[in-house]
Amino acid sequence: MPIEPAGLDLLFLEARTHNAWQDTPVPDETLHKLYDLLKFGPTSANSSPARFVFIRTREGKEKLRPALSAGNLEKTLAAPVTAIVAYDPKFHEHLPRLFPHNKDAASWFTSNDSLAATTAFRNGTLQGAYLIIAARALGLDTGPMSGFDNAKVDAAFFGGNGWRSNFLVNLGHGDPSGVYPRSPRLTFEEAVILA
Repeated sequence: MPIEPAGLDLLFLEARTHNAWQDTPVPDETLHKLYDLLKFGPTSANSSPARFVFIRTREGKEKLRPALSAGNLEKTLAAPVTAIVAYDPKFHEHLPRLFPHNKDAASWFTSNDSLAATTAFRNGTLQGAYLIIAARALGLDTGPMSGFDNAKVDAAFFGGNGWRSNFLVNLGHGDPSGVYPRSPRLTFEEAVILA
């Protein structure tokens, strides 16, 4: 059954990238719900390589500050939560549990570094997109962005675990004053080939 038009508006048509935030906290319970939704989005061989850091404290934001570009600094410090969307290059270690109908699946990646790296990045990025959609479904606004120093983020937050940052997503209840007019999109004819 297709989603109702109001749901399409919430997730896509009326949803916007936010750059200013209301001073309304996001409860930890909502962050648990957010993860519990996004984890069900499909990934190759159920690899689930994405890892997330939900930065919601002043100390956490100060730890992130040196990695942010000037254009992303103020809005990120003001957001109730900033998610680091990362991926685990060693995601395949979990495949015996996550992909139980093929106990040999981890060997696909341990024997092919290029395939492992591509799978981790591609599917971790997919999971980051699921985070944005799940956040919107829960009534949160989002502000996904690049514009940060990956090496600084990785050193500050991932120490010895080997995770790698991909992009950031500010989360909370957006202030409409920080929304730009909607930019154009490519038409169907410009972006699609029917074969």
